[in-house]
Amino acid sequence: MAFGRAASGLSLLAAGLLGAAPAARAGDLIEALAKAYAGNPDIEEARAQLRAVDETVQIARAPGLPSIATSVRYQYSVNPGLNNYTSPTRTFAADAQVSIPIYQGGSVRNAIRAARTRVNGGRHDLEAVETNIFAEVVTAYMDVLRDESVVDLNQRNVAALSVNLKATEARFAHGELTRTDVAQSVERLNLARGVLHTAEVNLATSREKYVQLVGSPPDQLTQPPPLANLPAGADDAVEAAMQTNPDLLSAQESAKAAGFDAKVAGSARLPKIAVVGTYEYDNYFNTYGQLYAPYYYQFDKISQVTVQASFPLFQGGQPAAEQRKARATQSAALEHANSVERQVVQATHASFIAWRASDNIIEANHRAVEAAQQSLDGVRAENKIGDRTILDVLNAEQELLNAQVQLVAARHDAYVAAFNLLAAMGRVTPRDLGFDESQIYDPAANYRRVRGSIWDWGKGPKPVAVSSGTAAVTMQNGDVK
Repeated sequence: MAFGRAASGLSLLAAGLLGAAPAARAGDLIEALAKAYAGNPDIEEARAQLRAVDETVQIARAPGLPSIATSVRYQYSVNPGLNNYTSPTRTFAADAQVSIPIYQGGSVRNAIRAARTRVNGGRHDLEAVETNIFAEVVTAYMDVLRDESVVDLNQRNVAALSVNLKATEARFAHGELTRTDVAQSVERLNLARGVLHTAEVNLATSREKYVQLVGSPPDQLTQPPPLANLPAGADDAVEAAMQTNPDLLSAQESAKAAGFDAKVAGSARLPKIAVVGTYEYDNYFNTYGQLYAPYYYQFDKISQVTVQASFPLFQGGQPAAEQRKARATQSAALEHANSVERQVVQATHASFIAWRASDNIIEANHRAVEAAQQSLDGVRAENKIGDRTILDVLNAEQELLNAQVQLVAARHDAYVAAFNLLAAMGRVTPRDLGFDESQIYDPAANYRRVRGSIWDWGKGPKPVAVSSGTAAVTMQNGDVK
């Protein structure tokens, strides 16, 4: 599969791999992603759910393994009856039974296959959660950077308008301008202050979202590292998504597991064979036979081996109904997989379109800023010689601010679109992001730990929360240092 570099306008956004960036510094994107990966509660919840799915394999295997059961009984007859001369007064009985399944119609084999398939699907589900969190962290990170820039631009605008107002008032005092010019300057300054307050609210909201995802406040965030492995074309992007998108892979595994479920349901029609061995020991404490006790054995031992075979002949149509139900569920799973595929294709195409368009959008906004700056410089010069009014200057300043804000937003949107495209392609795993191997959670480690565990008294580790709350984190504000 061929992958090309990003267009020239996005060279700073798509020139390298996240993992190829320098070691994480306080406030950079790699550290934010690593913090979320290590302590986000949604990721920890998904890991715990996968550990629960791991156990279904052993649960499915258990009915096919030998089972051992024992029982102990002590009986004392208070009144054995006047005519009962043989029943013992006291009896101690102990027995043990070993049952070895030989054939169960394929139900165990297919149940194990279904469980293993769901484990694979669960690993893809975990990867999907991680991918979604990574995408949210990147968006929140870029939101903070964007909103900090917008606040800074608006602060500069308010400061500039404050200076303009003082100059306008001074020129009015000298009779060069009218009261209308002063009123226009006052109006623009107060409108700018309102816009600044709105920008500060937006920044505080973005910072709170960052805290929710990462678990700590954003502290002097730096510009994000560049992205790479972006596709050369939409077909390349879709091809990659079909192979590695975790949501799609999970849906496909679910459909495959549903097929094994249908086979399990059908096995109810087939015979079952088992070998059962029993051993029984009885002790009558010399009370068996009563008056004739010396002529009776006062203990007994019985051993038996039995081959049991059951052949279901009629079950009221339940096996057929169960299999039809399972096949209908499989059909639903297959359709769901197709639905997810459509969603993945749509998301990939949408992200690709947004990413490719961002190059032109950034370039257009960059030129708009340059033109707005030239226009403002010209209007200010013409205002000094009386060819332009104060309102013309104010309008030019507002147009420059609008162009600058749009350029900041375009750069934000370009990076987010590029990352979302990689996420849709399934190319933002911890290894893709350059995490150290010691940081990466192994989804198969728990499976290996519990695989083949047949000890009935194993409980596993006591559940404890790995992530932490954010109630102690100070409420964020919209200040820009």
